[in-house]
Amino acid sequence: MTDPQIAIFMLGIFIFTILLGFPIAFTLMAMGLGFGYYAYYDPERMHSIFDNRVFDLFVNQTYSVMSNDVLTAVPLFLFMGYIVERANIVDRLFSSLQIAARRFPGSMAIAALATCALFATATGIIGAVVTLMGLLAFPQMLKARYDTAFSAGVICAGGCLGILIPPSIMLIVYAAAAGVSVVKLYAAAMIPGFMLAGLYMMYVVSRVLINPSLAPKPEMQEDIPFGRVMLMLATSFFPLFILIMAVLGAILFGWGTPSEAASLGALGGLILAAAYRALTWERLKESVYLTVRTAAMVCWLFVGSWTFSSVFSYLGGHDLVQEFVLGMELSPVTFLILTQIIIFLLGWPLEWSEIIVIFVPIFLPMLKHFGVDPLFFGILVALNLQTSFMTPPMAMAAYYLKGVAPPHVQLVEIFKGVMPFLSMVILSMVLLYIFPEIALWLPDYFYGK
Repeated sequence: MTDPQIAIFMLGIFIFTILLGFPIAFTLMAMGLGFGYYAYYDPERMHSIFDNRVFDLFVNQTYSVMSNDVLTAVPLFLFMGYIVERANIVDRLFSSLQIAARRFPGSMAIAALATCALFATATGIIGAVVTLMGLLAFPQMLKARYDTAFSAGVICAGGCLGILIPPSIMLIVYAAAAGVSVVKLYAAAMIPGFMLAGLYMMYVVSRVLINPSLAPKPEMQEDIPFGRVMLMLATSFFPLFILIMAVLGAILFGWGTPSEAASLGALGGLILAAAYRALTWERLKESVYLTVRTAAMVCWLFVGSWTFSSVFSYLGGHDLVQEFVLGMELSPVTFLILTQIIIFLLGWPLEWSEIIVIFVPIFLPMLKHFGVDPLFFGILVALNLQTSFMTPPMAMAAYYLKGVAPPHVQLVEIFKGVMPFLSMVILSMVLLYIFPEIALWLPDYFYGK
């Protein structure tokens, strides 16, 4: 076998191995070291079996991850999300938004989507958002006689917004992999993220207007004075909204680096938790533990993926794929459609982390040839990866919700409810293809082309 063929074999073995359930980060490291030992094997240079350059590569990649300024923001944003989640701020937020939206068709679904969007902005952790809203909003929607599949679709779709809406952890990982500015990437994601949330809400209102039985109007209650509604929002919505805007503003307007803005968010989360009298030693300890565990996973994932990618490229795997794609003589639009179809299909068996750190870098060197802006490509990928959490057979958002849903809720009903929201994601991607300014206008306005 030639070296490029071995590289493709290496990629196939990796996919097969993770489908068996092996840990991704350590599988990447093992595959990188194993095949790298072959790739860098030089009997004239090696004085012992451990005198192989692949070990130097592994050490250098580990140091590069530890010293990467972009990845420093990951644990800080994670801590902000976990401390906000454990401070019981979200249940207050959902209750107040539910009252504020009570006159809209499907008011509870609208409140759930708005809460998901704001909470996703604060945490960016899909599992946390879907699980918490599945415990908080889903039972209330079922109690209000909302359609089960419709309610499940709302929770799953809203919970996945954290992939796209800043400060998304996925966008940080893409920025590190693609070598683009996190600040510009966050700016590019703002309008598409809230556009998708708006499309979800428009879909909900339209469906309920057409078929009111999906979301029956709540029983008549006493009219709540406007002042009381504003008071509820002032104690739940606005503090969290101000914190998020302060963090994003610090990033977008250049008042601080992403790491400094994330530090502000972590401090603000602690202050909010203390203000709500929810900052206990146990909750603080849980938040720190979950932050360290998740951040370690992300960092080791990068160590493994960069080692794997380096060996894959050294063996000629990237060149082989690039020659194959360029030999097809695709137009830029066809290239984009092809890559997004591949990423969509990869989202069935794989999670976003494997797709971003292994498969997206295969396409990145070709962007310049086709004249595709890496920022634009990153937002397309982020939109596309919404589907990886909602499309069977993986559909992790559906499994998160099933894990906390009442026993009578079937997984098939959750899948059924998610499908219409997938069409909203595809519509967003089509709009982005037709109007790239949706993603590029804001970074161009703030930072120039």
